[in-house]
Amino acid sequence: MRLPAIARLANLFPMPHANQPPADSTPPSPLVAGLHFRGKLPHLKKEGAVYFVTFRLADSLPAHEVARLKHERKTILEQARSAKSPLTWHEEQQLLAWYCDKVEALLDAGHGACWLSKPEIADLVANALKHFHGQRYELRAWVVMPNHVHVVAWPMPGHTLSDILHSWKSFTSSKANKLVNRSGGFWQTESFDHWIRDDEEHARLVAYVENNLVKARFCKAPEDWKWSSASGRAT
Repeated sequence: MRLPAIARLANLFPMPHANQPPADSTPPSPLVAGLHFRGKLPHLKKEGAVYFVTFRLADSLPAHEVARLKHERKTILEQARSAKSPLTWHEEQQLLAWYCDKVEALLDAGHGACWLSKPEIADLVANALKHFHGQRYELRAWVVMPNHVHVVAWPMPGHTLSDILHSWKSFTSSKANKLVNRSGGFWQTESFDHWIRDDEEHARLVAYVENNLVKARFCKAPEDWKWSSASGRAT
């Protein structure tokens, strides 16, 4: 997927005017609606939205590749700030696809210890994802890969995506470290999340998540992978 022209990247994370609160109202928490930063990555939130999320193991990308991606991101953002027109909807989808393809190719190469390839740890993560389904969030799709996890989820009212991710990662990291007799960071601190804008994009990303194993050649059909929402649907 070719990256859109840099000159079109001005408002990389625009909030539609229709979603902005009245001037005299109390602005919502940026963890619920608006733009905020965790570490070096920007995260756009919209109350009531469904999100596509990727979080990965701490050693899943080589240090030199991480440095290269950070440099590319910095270059894009610096040039975006000098532009004056927002992305079209089509260009936003191109940008997301470009990002996902770039990172996915690196992750699927199987760098790092790939702790999630161990059945007991994959079970741990899968069960953590499903534990509060229907109470704190709705899982629309999910998959546990050898060194990363993809999720499509809708946070229910009163719960933020940030809190949900923190719960998943903090609980599983301590348990997983005990299972493999190690210490230290288990997950990469940063996660990638994308606000899903419409039904078409929702369907495309659910399919992306559940077919990821087939694309990476771990199985022939999505339902063949135990640690995936596709397996649950098949049964």
